[in-house]
Order: sequence, then structure tokens, then C-alpha cells
Amino acid sequence: MRRPAHPRKRSEIPRTRLDTTLDEARACRVCEATLPLGPRPVLRADKDARVLIIGQAPGTKVHASGVDWDDASGARLRDWLGVSAEVFYGPRVAVVPMGFCYPGRGASGDLPPRPECAPLWHPRLLPLLRQVRLTLLVGAYAQRAILGSLARLTLTETVRDYAAYLPDRFPLPHPSPRNGIWQRRNPWFDETCLPALRERVAAALA
Repeated sequence: MRRPAHPRKRSEIPRTRLDTTLDEARACRVCEATLPLGPRPVLRADKDARVLIIGQAPGTKVHASGVDWDDASGARLRDWLGVSAEVFYGPRVAVVPMGFCYPGRGASGDLPPRPECAPLWHPRLLPLLRQVRLTLLVGAYAQRAILGSLARLTLTETVRDYAAYLPDRFPLPHPSPRNGIWQRRNPWFDETCLPALRERVAAALA
């Protein structure tokens, strides 16, 4: 009887260009002098990713844990998407935000993502995610950067006009609990946008 082959050790698995680029991004120190808590890039991607999430930048809890969307905003985002934590943190979902490190605190919340980050790393990372079928643009920074002139004047208008960006992009507000007031003021988001979002996410992951 033929003996089964031993599984290869992780060190023996051939590394891809994506693996190497992710390692380089996680070792990035370009903004080190400006980061109040120091650099700790938080991102993840897999060659088999079907859904890409481009959000803002990590908060303090995510900085502490090193796990993307590891906070109340992440729980709310997973509810919006209609996916479990197992699926969200699996290989079919990639997270490459506008800023990889916690940028610090401003007068009315966290500071914007560092402007150096996305121009430096997105052109190197995003083309390597060749299986992505749906990109979620979470927040105004991601929408302005990715949609450019196609973005509407306000985030609310961009999200309300989500169908214009389908089938491959879907703009969303930030899922922070602080945005609950916005969600209540815009009931169309729950009635129209979220069902469409869940349908598109399910189709992309299938």
C-alpha cells in the first residue's frame, strides 16, 4: 500500500509575490515619526480573495490587537455584510485600508489616514489580488481615492447612488456605532442598500 505523502512544512511552500509584498508592507516605517503609538501596519490579503475591503485606518483597539476590524465597528460591518467572523477572517476576504497604521487622535475623532500610505502600497498590492470580484469602499477617504471624479459631493450621495458603481464596487459609510444617527436619518440604507450589499457579497464569495 502506498504511503501518503507528508504535507509540506510551511517553510517549504513556495512564496508568492503577494506574500513578499505583504511582508514588506507590514515592515513599513515610512510614517514612523508621525505615529503616536508607533508603526504597526494592519492588513491582510490572500491570492484567493474575492472581496476586498478598503477602509480608513486602524483605531487604537485594532492597533493593540493587530487584528483588522477587531472592534465594535467590525462587528457592525460583518452584520452589514451578512457574513460570519469565520468567513470574514478567511482567505476570501482581503483588507487593505487607506492607512495601515493608527494615525492618532484629532479634535473630533481619529485623524485621517496618513497620506503616504495608500499611494505607496496600493499600486503594489491591489494588482496582485486578481480574484477580487467586489471592492467595498468604506468611508469617504476610500471613496474619493478609488472613485475619483465618479464620487458624489458627499458620502451620503455616493452611498445612496451605490448602484452606479456596481457590479465591482460598493460604497459604504463607516460602520462605527457613532454613525448610528446617520443610519437612522437615512432609512433607505437599511431598506435598499443593505439587502443589495448582502446579495453582492454572497455572489462574490460563492
